[in-house]
Formats: sequence, structure tokens, C-alpha cells
Amino acid sequence: MNSARPVKGTLTSSHWGTYRVHTHNGAVTALEGFELDPDPSPIGQGIVDVLEGPLRITRPMVRKGWLERGPGGAEGSRGQDEFVEVSWPRAIELVSGELDRVRSQYGNEAIYGGSYGWSSAGRFHHAQSQLKRFLNTIGGFTYSVNTYSYAAAEVTLPYVLGDFYSMVNGATSWDVLKEHCELFMAFGGVPVRNGQVTNGGVGRHVQKQGMLAAAANGLKFVNVGPIRSDVLEEAGAQWCPIYPGSDVALLLGIAHTLNEEGLADHAFLARYTTGFDRFLPYLLGATDGQPKSADWAAVRTGLSADDIRELAREMARKRTMISVSWSLTRQDNGEQPYWAAIAVAAMLGQLGTPGGGIGFGYSAMNAIGANYQGIPGASLPQGRNPVKSFIPVARIADMLLKPGETFEYNGLKGTYPEIRLVYWAGGNPFHHHQDLDRLRQAWQKPDTVIVHEWCWNAQAKHADIVLPAATSLERNDIASSSRDPFLIFMEKAREPVGESLTDYEIFGRLAGALGVQDAFTENRDESGWLQALYDETREKAKASNIDLPAFPEFVARGWFENSLPEEPQVLLKRFRDDPVRYPLKTPSGKIELYSEQVAAFGYEECPGFPFWREPAEWAGQTAGKYRLHLISNQPKNKLHSQLDHGSYSRASKINGREPVVIHPQDAAERGINDGSLVRLFSPRGACLCTAVISDEVRPGVLQLSTGAWYDPPTEGMADLSCLHGNPNVLTRDEGTSRLAQGPSAMSCLVDIEVYSGPVMPVGAFVPPVVRKGEQQERRVIEN
Repeated sequence: MNSARPVKGTLTSSHWGTYRVHTHNGAVTALEGFELDPDPSPIGQGIVDVLEGPLRITRPMVRKGWLERGPGGAEGSRGQDEFVEVSWPRAIELVSGELDRVRSQYGNEAIYGGSYGWSSAGRFHHAQSQLKRFLNTIGGFTYSVNTYSYAAAEVTLPYVLGDFYSMVNGATSWDVLKEHCELFMAFGGVPVRNGQVTNGGVGRHVQKQGMLAAAANGLKFVNVGPIRSDVLEEAGAQWCPIYPGSDVALLLGIAHTLNEEGLADHAFLARYTTGFDRFLPYLLGATDGQPKSADWAAVRTGLSADDIRELAREMARKRTMISVSWSLTRQDNGEQPYWAAIAVAAMLGQLGTPGGGIGFGYSAMNAIGANYQGIPGASLPQGRNPVKSFIPVARIADMLLKPGETFEYNGLKGTYPEIRLVYWAGGNPFHHHQDLDRLRQAWQKPDTVIVHEWCWNAQAKHADIVLPAATSLERNDIASSSRDPFLIFMEKAREPVGESLTDYEIFGRLAGALGVQDAFTENRDESGWLQALYDETREKAKASNIDLPAFPEFVARGWFENSLPEEPQVLLKRFRDDPVRYPLKTPSGKIELYSEQVAAFGYEECPGFPFWREPAEWAGQTAGKYRLHLISNQPKNKLHSQLDHGSYSRASKINGREPVVIHPQDAAERGINDGSLVRLFSPRGACLCTAVISDEVRPGVLQLSTGAWYDPPTEGMADLSCLHGNPNVLTRDEGTSRLAQGPSAMSCLVDIEVYSGPVMPVGAFVPPVVRKGEQQERRVIEN
């Protein structure tokens, strides 16, 4: 083939979609939506212009201060220091030596294997699996449990419904909703921007089409939340702009109305649930003297009591789906919205019916509500971790700042270990964690921070050793997700830039240096592992009556799509049809509106039934310095912070900074104009943004999407924490409750003002100073 001729045809997959890759002279020039995808996401285009851009890390890097002084607390220099290029042999020597030092002097408990995040699609080149396999091979590590996305639900749903993932993945399909549902109550909205993604990969996007088809067929949407655009305008939703953080109060007000007006289905409650008799006294106020009536709820939600009563009556009259977004778990007391929603759904008696009941996270990912039959794929074996030390996922800063202190989690008491070494591959804590100034302080504590990264984001800038990783376009892999009916062969589209290596190659070299190469690699290269994983997937699929082609045929075609399920998906249908034969995995086999297990933990904030507790920070507060509630939702132009430096994401910034949406009333009170440079501030920190004035948010609410790369000023600006607009410099680093200890970013009060100070340019997309070459390394060490 003439190398000068454009080449098209390579398939790749990502969390935001599958694409045909265009290349020319060995370089990627464009990504084209997969021909079977009716609504391809434009996010993927963001990688094209940055694969070889100035932020690409092309050689191993070591922080100058670490080279000069060796391992130890960084005292503020992580994130500020220069870097020195080193060779791969030298990098492997440094990393393997430091791993050996820490595990021999302090034990493997002193190693924290972070690797939380979406990394990239692919069953083999999955950074988290690679890191865990490697660390387990050398004796283990301190690990984290649950996710930032929905930790509170992960812990709570097993007590109430017996399981988490089957309840989320088993959501009633849009096809069923279109035909049978009459009322769709969207608590937290149904933001289709989130529906662009699914972990593991997306073959065909369905959220927008599913929602609009249901609306066209007469399904009424009610958007319960502070942001109007969280349901597509074309769906014609009724907007109930409640105060952020008040969903539980509204659900309890609805439950109270259902009970008082004789609208609750007591036959369903008797047959399928347990504990309603323990919940009812609280609902009626017998336990605390306060009935949770519509009038009580009105004060806390901003809706009228009459509107709340009418919502309850309409929900009882119609086939109703109660949808609760994942974002509702990411707030103070985030365990309660799901529990309260389940209680209302049970009182309506529609759980398990076509189009009725409850759904967890419609459009949180593309797969939720899709009519599909997933393929049970194989994963890279991670081995066994002999270290028992763990933390709840969102307690990283506490762990680093408070070694030896105890924490409570899900009925357990744990102790924060003293971490000497952080090893991270995949994900970026300087995106998803809260109170980033506090995290940055904590990040100075370990002796050494090692990361695999392909670009100079905040995570790389705050590391001691940066090992350059290849991207998903620079390796072969298989995209597969139990939440998607497609298998995609991700064919390598180009050679890795510079001296980048895959995570597997990096860990393979380290394993060799530490004497465990055979245990880590099992004498397989990339192609050998792909063959083995596909063969195992094929066997698992066969057991589920899915006939996958032989590997060479699959590779040649590039994709496989599973057939549709014989029956459309209806959550809890089998349980409703026969609760004796198909009981839930709860102690009673029923829906537990009261959990004896949770009650036994003795948590005042989580007494074992749906419970209202005023959040530490929320829009319903009537006093205090900070008067605006910040909603830091997911962005529409990237996945979390991935590809924020790409052209697609940067095109949506205003004057180079993230836009913050403010209601006209709040803007007028503060003299803010459309396009004003503004400073958002909270007790935790402050950031610069560009104001967008719109009535898409209710008064008293600001909306600032997550994902702007963290950009702390270098010096001399104590009144700013981020020049770029990262909302997590403002958010609270507190657990949802002692039950789940999930993140509570959505419980955040801030204020905003026109910024009149010195304006520094955004530095998020400027690489650090790098000293090049081996002579520079020797000079640094000698000096």
C-alpha cells in the first residue's frame, strides 16, 4: 500500500463510543462514528489533535527535587517542580528500587494502589486491572472500595433490594417505557449528555432516541431538580425546580400523601416488603413529633404543598416510573434518596410491572435502559491481594493526612495506614476528588508518587516519577462490557508516540527487575493475552447461548453484536411474578424498607429506614455567608476530565475558562453580566470562571460542570485555588455518612463575585519545565 495514501477502516472503541479511525502517513487524522451508531458522540474527536501535541509525555520523567534528595515528603514541591528526562532502564531501576525499599522497610500495606478511574476501554489494557495484577504479584497493596459515581447506593441497595449491580443494570428498557409507562418522574433529571458513555465501551447510542420515542408516544416526563436542561427540551417535561438536596423531603411528602389519602397499595407492601410498619411511625411523626407531610416537605423543597399532593395523586393514578439519578447519591446523606424512592415505589405497588417501578440512573450511562443482552466477557486476572488494609474510595486525603486514625464504614471500623508510596495508573484524583487544596496538601506526604500517564495533566504534574503510557489508539485490545451487546476489536491505529509503552509493557519490565516476570506475564505477550481472553469470553458466551466467531474471524470483521433478548427488560419482574421462587438477596427475601442490619450499626444519621436529615450545606439553609448552591454535574464535552485539552472540549470554554451558569436574579444582585470573569468561593477555596446568565437554573443555584483541569496559581494569589474553573476546589471532602463514606460534592454552598484582581493566563495546558537528557540527570544528582 502506498504510505502516502489516506487509510480508513481501523476500528477503535472508547467509553464514549466506537469509531472508524482515519490515518495518513502513520498519524491519526480523524475519528468517524461507527456505522451502526445512530447518535455517535463527538467527544472522541478530542484526541486527534493532542496525540502528538505539546502536552504528550514522550519519555520517562522524574521530578527534579526527588532526584536530588531521594524519597520523602515533598513539602509543597509536588505540582511546582521541574522534571528531568531519564531513560527507560533508569526509570525501571528507580521504580523497582523504590518499591523494594518500601515493601521491605514498611510492608506492602504502605503502598497505595490508587488507579481509580475510567482509564480507557479494553479488556486487556485496562490500567486498573494491570496495576492490581502487578502489585498483587509483588505482595499486595492498600486498596479502596466502591466508586465516586454512586458509593452510597453501592452500600445501601444490597440492604434494601439485596443487590446493587443487577438493580442498576437491570433497569426497565426504554422500549417497555414507551409502550407502558405514563409518567416518568426524573429525580435529578435524565441528562443525555451523561448517556454518551458506558464503562467498557459503547457500540450504539440509544438514550436520546429512547427518550424521544417514549415522549412522542405520550409518556409524560417530570424533571425534579434545579436544572431545566437535565431533561431534553424536546421531551416537553414539566419542571419541578426543587432545592438541591431536598429530594428525600419531597419523596417523604409524597409518601405521606399516599398514606393519608388511601393511595398506598397495602397488599403489595404486605406481600413483597418488610419493615413498612417500622418506617410508618417516622413518616407520620410518631417517633419525632413531626409528620413528613406535604406541608412539611414544601418548606424544604421550594414547591407548594398543593403541588406535592398533586404529584402523589398523579403517580398513584398512572403507570409511574421513578427514576433517581446517580448524582443524588453524591451528597450529604446520599444513602437516603434511593431508599426513600424505593419506599414510594413500593407504596405505589408498581415494582416489577412493565413501565412502572423504579430505575437507578437512566441516562447516567448509555446502557441504563437499553434493550440489550450483554456478553459475559473475560477480564485480566488480578490475582489475590494478601493485604487487608483498605479505605472507602473517597477518603484518600484523610488516609494521607491521618495515618493511624480510625474510620467507620458499613458497620466496620478501620485504621488509616501510613502510606509511603502511591502508585497510580488510570484515572486522575485531581479531577474527581473533593477539596483539591486539601488533597494537594495531603499529596505532599508520601515518600514517592508514581504514575502512568500520557499527557501532562494535574496528576502527572503532581507525581515524582511519570512513566509515559500508550493510548488506546496505539495498541490492540478488545472492547467489551456486560452493559453493551457489542464486542469490538480495537486495532492499533498508529505506533506509540515517542518512547511510550503500554501499561503491560511497563509492568512487565518492572516485574522482570523484581524477579516476578513469569508470574506477571505468564509468558504471554499482548497477542497471547488477547487470544486467551477472547477464548475465555467465547466459552462464557457459549454457556449463555451466545455463539461468538473464532478469533481470526472476529479480528477480520472487527466487531460482533449480540442478538436482542427474547423479552424486553423489566426490573424485578421475576420477583413480582413469584417472590417465593425468586426471592431477593436480602435477609427476608423481600424489599426491606427497614433494615435490622443497618439499624444495628447505631448510626444516628442512618437509622435503618428512609430518613430526612438536613444536609450540612444546601440551598434550604436560611443563614450563613454562602448563599448559592453549587451543582457540579458531569460535562457534555468530555468524560470526567479526559481530553479536556483537546479541541472539542476547549471549544466550549469561554475566554479559556469553564462557564458557570447563574440565574438572572442572582447575577443582577451581584452586578454580574453575561461573559463576566467571576470568582467562585467557598470555605475550601476559590476558582475563576466565565459567567453565563440563564434561567435554565433555578434562583439560588450555580451550575459548573466538572472536568476542567486543575490549575492552581504558581504563587502570590492566595485568594484563588484554580485559574481554570475546577469546581472541586470548592466542594466538601466529607463522607455521605458512616454507612457508605461516599463523596458528598453536591452538598456545597458557595458565593460568586465579579473578579477584579490580577488576571493570570490559564496554565492547565502548559507542560512543566523539563530538563532533557542523561547529562542533565547526572548534573542534577551531582549538584
